[in-house]
Amino acid sequence: MAIKFLHSFVAAVLSTTTVLVNAQTSAPLQFAGVNIAGFDFGCGTDGTCSASGAVPPIFQLSGIDGAGQMQHFFDDGYNVFRLPVGWQYLTNDQMTGVLDETQFANYNTLVSDCLSTGAYCLIDIHNYARYNGQVIGQGGPSNEVFAELWSNIASYWKNETKVIFGVMNEPHDIPNISAWAEYVLLVRRFKMILRFLGNQSAVTAIREAGASTQMILLPGTDYASAKTFVSSGSADALGEVKNPDGTFTNLIMDVHKYLDYDGSGTNAECVTNGIDDTWTPLATWLRANGRKALNSETGGGNVESCINYLSQAINYQASQSDVILGYIGWAAGSFATSYVLSQVPSYSGTSWNDTLLVSMAMSPKTNKFVVTVA
Repeated sequence: MAIKFLHSFVAAVLSTTTVLVNAQTSAPLQFAGVNIAGFDFGCGTDGTCSASGAVPPIFQLSGIDGAGQMQHFFDDGYNVFRLPVGWQYLTNDQMTGVLDETQFANYNTLVSDCLSTGAYCLIDIHNYARYNGQVIGQGGPSNEVFAELWSNIASYWKNETKVIFGVMNEPHDIPNISAWAEYVLLVRRFKMILRFLGNQSAVTAIREAGASTQMILLPGTDYASAKTFVSSGSADALGEVKNPDGTFTNLIMDVHKYLDYDGSGTNAECVTNGIDDTWTPLATWLRANGRKALNSETGGGNVESCINYLSQAINYQASQSDVILGYIGWAAGSFATSYVLSQVPSYSGTSWNDTLLVSMAMSPKTNKFVVTVA
């Protein structure tokens, strides 16, 4: 009885929210996905992480079947998985750009599991633009060390067309947002080269490592806030980040949006769809500047308010799919099913069962707003 009611409820939401949309395009969203968390466990918002705090969503290492979760989601129309990992995990708690062989092999197991589904796989350094409390390039690790990290990562997957590089998770309280993005010119060995800081150093390192065509996600400050992306100065600063050839090809703005009362993603109830104060101004800026964005974190509790508002938000994003590529839910992987924003499916015997929010709003199979099922 409850299931029948909820299906009717979501159908009503999806039909009535069409009045909220000023459609710019009728094309479906390119991406829908889920964060497969675990390698980032032990990381705080000050960038302090402990490699030993990770709970890899790999059955052989933790008993958690991340591969099974991803295959289940892929079968339901999802086509991208974001794979958060702490910098410290990859380097075994050393502040360096050199990857630890054993730790990297563990993380690569998850990436390989993702690629085996046929989905896109988003590499996400989950450090908040910091390493143990210090901002990259502004008192913390140098931009050269950060670039070395990304060069080594990109070198490994440079030929994997379905790997996406997420420069950094949720930078915040950046003393100088321009320094996080800006570049200066240097002369070395009698020729002009570009030496970039923050996002630009990572982009240059990734491209020069041979990953010349894959998407790279560029996050702004304020926890990669979609709402303040323009007002914080992130849009203007990141708008200057370029590929080494001077183009912006496949440089995608990375934004997050939660729909609880304070936008933190820590509360079960949702109170807004974010259309007027977030998605409309962001889409306007993207369109005016010829850029695109991916909503790489969003979600809510498994409650009716979040089913309602997230359905509306996804509907609106689909109407703006010329500039908004899609959404990635937070989160599955190693989280407990009791976690307030859990999207972890439960396995019973022979099948996976989705959480309420996934089954009623976020699954492409339900909303029909994604290219895989549209």
